[in-house]
Amino acid sequence: MKYAIVDIETTGGSASYHRITEICVLLHDGKEVVKKFHTLINPECPIPLNISLLTGITNDMVEDAPRFFEVAKEIYEITDGAVFVAHSVNFDFSFIKKEFEALGGTFVRKKLCTVRLSRKLIPGFRSYSLGTLCEQLGIVIENRHRAHGDAEATAILFGMLLERDTDGEFIKHSLNRNSKEATLPPNISKNTFDNLPEKQAFIISTMHMAK
Repeated sequence: MKYAIVDIETTGGSASYHRITEICVLLHDGKEVVKKFHTLINPECPIPLNISLLTGITNDMVEDAPRFFEVAKEIYEITDGAVFVAHSVNFDFSFIKKEFEALGGTFVRKKLCTVRLSRKLIPGFRSYSLGTLCEQLGIVIENRHRAHGDAEATAILFGMLLERDTDGEFIKHSLNRNSKEATLPPNISKNTFDNLPEKQAFIISTMHMAK
């Protein structure tokens, strides 16, 4: 099975109103990363100052970067036939799906969420945000809050999760279309959801699925 481990940076927290500024896709064959795609993206709108302070990505940096439609084919091809993996997967997936829809296309992939997988396979942490989780597991994140740094850390984390899911049953269950493992409620931020205690996160996502 192939996995496309994805991380994006954006101009804000909602795919309905904000745009992608950077994307990194690491193609993983179940053992190691075999291919990488990474680029800044011109969002065709201003990057708010608070976002630039968080990510380090400025308007000047993306001025000459490709626009999404210029790299859409590469993104589609590297993720084609692969499971879409991300930390709080619906955040990253929703932005990419929205960009393809704006171009008149569709983007459909099976999804896995490393927050959900981690809560199940590595229980007991006070937080499941990428930064805190990696710190607890001894994973060094180079360039935190940049797509390539976070994607590379997520790939290491995912490798650990694959090893812990020895018979592959939990990942198989998570890929079931009826599973709620990849759910991220749209009215709660990615970081807030990652930091929720396991029981509360489960209740909130279950309530969302019931709507």
